[in-house]
Amino acid sequence: MVLWGEHAEHGAIPPLSQVRTERKKLGPGPYTCPTVNAESPASPPDFIEVYDNLLDAAACRELIERFEASRVARRGQTGGGVDVSIKDSWDIALHEQPGWSDAQQTLNNAVLVGFKRYLRRYAHMALATSRLQVLRNGAPVALDAEDLAKGDDDLLNMVVMNLFRPGTINLQKYLADQGGYPYWHCELHPSPEDQGESLHRVVLWTIYLNEDFGEGETEFLYQRRKIVPKTGSLLIAPTAFTHTHRGNMPKGGDKYIATGWVLFHRRASSGGAAQGRP
Repeated sequence: MVLWGEHAEHGAIPPLSQVRTERKKLGPGPYTCPTVNAESPASPPDFIEVYDNLLDAAACRELIERFEASRVARRGQTGGGVDVSIKDSWDIALHEQPGWSDAQQTLNNAVLVGFKRYLRRYAHMALATSRLQVLRNGAPVALDAEDLAKGDDDLLNMVVMNLFRPGTINLQKYLADQGGYPYWHCELHPSPEDQGESLHRVVLWTIYLNEDFGEGETEFLYQRRKIVPKTGSLLIAPTAFTHTHRGNMPKGGDKYIATGWVLFHRRASSGGAAQGRP
């Protein structure tokens, strides 16, 4: 199993309850909900984030070249199998291919950087599902959104490694003026084939490996947003129906992406981080 970052080479991850921290004095921040009325309309976030340059252009180019040289790409599938009217792509499922673990590690490392930034902004992705504690001055203290927003990388690493895990990764090629994923879909759904694995998906992610084509955006239905591909940029969004999306056809050039999910650990394997549901 390919893990995240430097933790891939270590054994068991210590539970958060054994991590000692000092609380930093925090300035004002968006940690409480403002009162909203007709005179002060809110502009809530849409939970779609794009982080530029998470993977350098050389690494993106190498993945494309390796994709083409491998000759192992297969017609892209959805839950119903191959149907090019729904999804017209050529895919490599990296976990099924010997010799691609280094590519998985490179991509997971890039995703981890972006995911921690996402978690700092949307702390309740972790806090609303589990009561997390750390040792502070020798006593267990519950983490809050301020802790995650302002905490150091060590704290964020521990939260991520205790609660979340990387999913499988697909490299995908969409042919110019032909390929695409025009069917409106989401990433959170039951499947009779995976023992509930797909129901553990928290966020989807896509790293765009090239941009030398027109259109080809990732389009979100309810948010009315189109994400324009940019080489090396990372898209993160929730997996549920609220973020129903599709992949538009690239014009004038082939489109290459890496895509996957971040999932919750199954409860039995959460490493003791979750001190119980709130």
